[in-house]
Amino acid sequence: MRISPALLLIATGLLLSGCQTAEEIRAADQSRCSGYGFRPGTQNFANCMMNQDLSRRADQRAFMESNDDFFWGPPYVIGPRYYHHRGYWR
Repeated sequence: MRISPALLLIATGLLLSGCQTAEEIRAADQSRCSGYGFRPGTQNFANCMMNQDLSRRADQRAFMESNDDFFWGPPYVIGPRYYHHRGYWR
């Protein structure tokens, strides 16, 4: 079965439309902080922007840690005190 070039182009466009650039993320954060009532250029606005970034990073870490066993598998015991996980010894 041959895949149509138009179908491939549409699928690629849909896949890439879910990505956000750094500028889009920053604009969304600024809009959210302005919506909370903080004025740009103030210390509270800067703190809000920082908290938005920290929250996003914490969400990414939580997602990666929750899927850790899915990607790497559970650690396995090799001896009484050592186990192998993620390609290095502990």
